[in-house]
Amino acid sequence: MSEALQKEETRLPGIDASPGICIGKAYLLDNEGVNIVERYPVAKGQLKNEQNRFKAAVKRAEKELQRVIQNTPEYLRQNTAILEAHLVLLKDKMLYGKTLEAIEKEGINAEWALKMVVTQARNMFASMEDAYFRERVSDIIHVSDRILQNLMGSKPVDIGAIDKRVILVARDLSPAETSQIHLERVKGFVTDLGGKASHTSIIARTLEIPAVQGVGDATRKICTDDLIIVDGIEGVVILHPEESTLVEYSEREVEFARRKATLARLSHRPARTRDGIDIKVMGNIELPEEVVSVLDHGGDGIGLYRTEFQYLSRPFFPTEEELFDRYCDVVEVMAGLPVTIRTLDINGDKALANGGVPGAGEVNPALGLRGIRYCLKKTEVFRTQLRAILRAAAFGPIRVLFPMIATLEEVVEAKRCLREAAESLEKEGTEHGADVSVGVMIEVPSAVITAEALAERVDFFSIGTNDLIQYSLAIDRGNREVMHLFQPLDPAILRLLKITADAAKAGGIPLYMCGEMASYPIHLPVLIGLGIQELSMNPQAIPAVKNTLRALDTRQSRDFLEELLKQRSANAAYGLLAEAYGKLVEERSFPTEEEIG
Repeated sequence: MSEALQKEETRLPGIDASPGICIGKAYLLDNEGVNIVERYPVAKGQLKNEQNRFKAAVKRAEKELQRVIQNTPEYLRQNTAILEAHLVLLKDKMLYGKTLEAIEKEGINAEWALKMVVTQARNMFASMEDAYFRERVSDIIHVSDRILQNLMGSKPVDIGAIDKRVILVARDLSPAETSQIHLERVKGFVTDLGGKASHTSIIARTLEIPAVQGVGDATRKICTDDLIIVDGIEGVVILHPEESTLVEYSEREVEFARRKATLARLSHRPARTRDGIDIKVMGNIELPEEVVSVLDHGGDGIGLYRTEFQYLSRPFFPTEEELFDRYCDVVEVMAGLPVTIRTLDINGDKALANGGVPGAGEVNPALGLRGIRYCLKKTEVFRTQLRAILRAAAFGPIRVLFPMIATLEEVVEAKRCLREAAESLEKEGTEHGADVSVGVMIEVPSAVITAEALAERVDFFSIGTNDLIQYSLAIDRGNREVMHLFQPLDPAILRLLKITADAAKAGGIPLYMCGEMASYPIHLPVLIGLGIQELSMNPQAIPAVKNTLRALDTRQSRDFLEELLKQRSANAAYGLLAEAYGKLVEERSFPTEEEIG
């Protein structure tokens, strides 16, 4: 193959893990060695020594992670909780215990035993419905790779030692590796593996550097010093860009940075519509450390605090004190702004205790023991969390949100548990906030159908569009064959939203939305037309949403919604929406200085 052909412009599609555009030379990280593992038998008399060799490798990995945590740059300090979770995972029964067991039972070397255990875990996680849980297998792989490096005598990647401006290209990047990034040297990164829900993606978004993950074969096609473009907006990497492409993306890079800076300056202003209605724009978080990002992007509070992370990748349930400390951290940093804590939304008790896996043993975990069903069955787990939430509520405004509500009986029972938790704290004389606001997630069709009855028992509704769409249209949004049917503007979904809005209004309770639909500015005319008073989303989406809301009129949106509800297909609805609001949304999502005035 000629040199000219080798240097042809090539586009590598991936996942838009962190928005932004960067252009520069690639720096290929070589961490492939840990994937080349050979199996060999170990004599019975040497099995104890082999187990000790594994234990020593784990101990070294533990010390390495502790050093990384200590040396993490100040601007990434909020992400050390991820690394602390990896420290716990090193001794997790699923990884540590099963590897020791495999060495003894199979009579094999530690490297192969660990590889076997990780492969089993990967297969279990890969079959899960929820993208969040599917991504958790990456944490197990990152931890096991660190152990393997010690077993095989190879050195871990030292990103902190890079001394030039580059774009990192790797098979994968662990949170520990990403935490070593120095912003003055690393422009962005590209990985073969990973996705939006991975902790590496979360760190990239915290750093606000462009990242494209899940490319598949980036490390085979890209070499160190190759010129590449990373488009974290569209989720594409361009290798050997032509001159015209370079010019185009250089202009896009400058424009994106300028418009992002312009939006940032406006993000702390209220989202007040043209007819004077204030809409609260909140942030979704899963780690306490993400609170800083919500405030930096102008969030009006926390609309959804997913609490599952504190229960995952650990051999035992968190204590009340642990949960209380984490919830207090969030409440205190938010300094009087509301914090909505969703109670544990996880499927299966094996997800938590004894190093098990979410949904293991359930034929269909998406329709199984998850959300409020799990909590009402495992009342001690639920009680511990509720007590921690109530104690944290003494330090700031907290709202409790129950997930996966399908029946009125579940609401009644969940509120009884909350009341009993408050009574137990009262008897002990423990400081707590007894008068917390209680809401339910509207994400199951039966909750929509019985919304009027539910509204009589709770203080607010919060619509979770991701699951509502998935359950209503019978779509696994992670399935490539049917994901094109995942349409927020499907006529059925619009009608379900309208029924929910009408029920909330009739019951005199506020209506919120914390699903992904809220983060797209093009949907805002529909949402304020429904009368939704509060929207919650990933922190990076807040500035554009707030700026778009300021250009809308709620009365016009209500009239427009009536027309939209007459459409017979999602395509027709989107066409009508684009025609009426497309230009306005584009201008407000990416404003110029002149447009802002």
